[in-house]
Amino acid sequence: MKKIINLVPAFLLLLPVVTLAQQFDPNDNAFRTLLGNIIGFTNGVLIPFILGIGFLVFVWGMFRYFIAGGANDEAKEQGKSLMVYATLGFVLIIVFWGIVNLLADSTGFGGQSITDVDGGVPQAAPIGN
Repeated sequence: MKKIINLVPAFLLLLPVVTLAQQFDPNDNAFRTLLGNIIGFTNGVLIPFILGIGFLVFVWGMFRYFIAGGANDEAKEQGKSLMVYATLGFVLIIVFWGIVNLLADSTGFGGQSITDVDGGVPQAAPIGN
């Protein structure tokens, strides 16, 4: 009886999905556009931003190790650990970027810009009168 009572909230959460299931249009490119926008945002904004933060952390670790550390061994260890963590972060972000691009290429979104995803080609404005 408790298992049935525990399934009631899940059923209530999935009820809108079930009721809207008949409105699916296979010719609608909304999902394709959404996925293309997510991939474009990840490749164009998110990954470079995170790499930039990782670079700043690495530079801060170098500053702590070489300049601020001086004769202080504890400061040198903190700077060294910051540089190691930043290097590991670079590797993980590049692996994540590779996985995103692998999924994008395998689903047919690779090499497309956001305007290419929905089929719209930007047109130049006509010149003249």
